[in-house]
Amino acid sequence: MTLNELRYIVTLAQEQHFGRAAERCYVSQPTLSIAVKKLEKELGVALFERSKTRVQATPLGERIVAQAQLVLEQSAAIKDIASAGKDQLASPLSVGAIFTIGPYLFPHFIPQLQHLAPEMPLYVEEGYTATLRQRLRKGDLDTIIIALPFTEPDVVTQPLYDEPFVVLLPADHPLTEYESLSPDQLTEDNVLLLGEGHCFRDQVLEACPHLLLSMEKHAGGGGIRTASDGSSLETLRHMVASGLGITILPLSAATAPQYASGLLETRSFTAPGPHRTVALAWRASFPRHRAIDILREAIGQCHLIEP
Repeated sequence: MTLNELRYIVTLAQEQHFGRAAERCYVSQPTLSIAVKKLEKELGVALFERSKTRVQATPLGERIVAQAQLVLEQSAAIKDIASAGKDQLASPLSVGAIFTIGPYLFPHFIPQLQHLAPEMPLYVEEGYTATLRQRLRKGDLDTIIIALPFTEPDVVTQPLYDEPFVVLLPADHPLTEYESLSPDQLTEDNVLLLGEGHCFRDQVLEACPHLLLSMEKHAGGGGIRTASDGSSLETLRHMVASGLGITILPLSAATAPQYASGLLETRSFTAPGPHRTVALAWRASFPRHRAIDILREAIGQCHLIEP
């Protein structure tokens, strides 16, 4: 039994698909399949039920996978302890961020971090909150940048900054006549939202419940308002620029330079407007406190959200 085999069964239980699990583990599908069968033979039990379309953990397999997850977390803690005796700014730092934060924050804080800690290699990635949560627990990432609320046992969170939501509209849209907008002013428009699985979508609907009521009202079709699902904030910006509707974005995404002047307009919400709190999260056992402090300092120097 190896840590790699335990990592394979945990990932397979999450993905329920050999191909996707192998891709996440950076191995070929046959390699992962052989390793899982080898572990099943060693343990003398079937860990997964296999069909043509799905792989699902058996009841006993679920218990073994849960224990394997704990073993992986403890092995990551051993690495953390070992790294405590080293130069905290010399070892690589792995940072993850959710999709609606990473593209707009990474280009700003990476140069700052390289200036503050030039000898510290940096690895960054983007993902969904649920994926980053798992990778943090397993030790694949040292720290993640997420939006609150975020709770996880044995994980420390610290707010970084508050970011307001704004409305992005075509420059010729009638709502540009207003200096600020209230959520109920958007219910008659085609408001473009992120697809299911994005926490920012949930935050928008929570902050603007009128949109949710309007979506439910016109769910059967024929209504004056439809919801179009985008896969990223950049997709939503492109759709607004193409005249397909309006959208709600974090300020950093709405003001990112890309389009010619005069094509798009942003409007704030009437006070108190919706916002999100961006935070840093790391394992409580992570010993490189100096690296976390430097990362937080680099992000603070970005001035991404101007007062």
